[in-house]
Amino acid sequence: MFYLEIIALILIIILLYETSNSLKYYLKFGIYYGGVILNSFLLFPYFLTRPNNVLNLLTASKFCCHISKLIGLTWILRGGEHLQKDQACVIICNHQSSLDILGMFDIWPVMNKMTVVAKRELLYVFPFGFCAYLCGLVFIDRYAVDKAKNTLNTAMEVLKINNIKLWVFPEGTRRNEGIIHDFKKGAFNVAIQAQVPIVPVVVSSYKHFLNEKQKIFNSSEIIIEALPEISTKGLSHKDINNLMQKCRQLMIEKYNELTNEIKTTNPHTLLNVYNNLKRNTMSLTH
Repeated sequence: MFYLEIIALILIIILLYETSNSLKYYLKFGIYYGGVILNSFLLFPYFLTRPNNVLNLLTASKFCCHISKLIGLTWILRGGEHLQKDQACVIICNHQSSLDILGMFDIWPVMNKMTVVAKRELLYVFPFGFCAYLCGLVFIDRYAVDKAKNTLNTAMEVLKINNIKLWVFPEGTRRNEGIIHDFKKGAFNVAIQAQVPIVPVVVSSYKHFLNEKQKIFNSSEIIIEALPEISTKGLSHKDINNLMQKCRQLMIEKYNELTNEIKTTNPHTLLNVYNNLKRNTMSLTH
């Protein structure tokens, strides 16, 4: 009888998982965050042997990249040759969700020596923040602009000497709204200051499989495309606005292109079905 009860419980859980969007949503995020925390606990003793080493991030990626498979996400990298160069550069990427970190973990082996700009608050999230510190992340105070600017410029001097890439989310805050929001100047300021190239990276929209309000989190393919680098040689701080707008426009065009492609290849997600039914219902009522 005990085994039958266990089997019945498993079947009930599977049924609820397949029929309840909310359960699937919370379970997948639970697996994601739980997996990252578990890996942080397992890896930080090793990271202590080589603190503040960006290669620790490469080790972490080998562990954490499996989380994507568990929650049904497949990352497709294009333009990887633009990320493979052994050079210091500033990588700018659109920011939609905390899931962006999983995409970074998946493509980290291509980039090899790289670190990330993170908000200072994450430093105090144990054990993730402690591990991130040991991995050489650059923590900035978003509310102290001048201090953040100095932190980035100082860090970039060291990164440039060691041919280490710096990943920045120029929108500042993650928002899954189907658009690329205005950029902040930090990434462009540090790239011009150090005279290193900018490599735009665009991630296709999450809106067709992820919806926080409706608690929808479906499986999906996601495209990550690196664009050709943009030189900053000879540019000065008076060129920041033009450079920023140029990069943003390139990324918007690529984002729309990739998003349209992804919608075509993932046409039957629950969110698309919901939106189609909603549109059809509205058209009938009018």
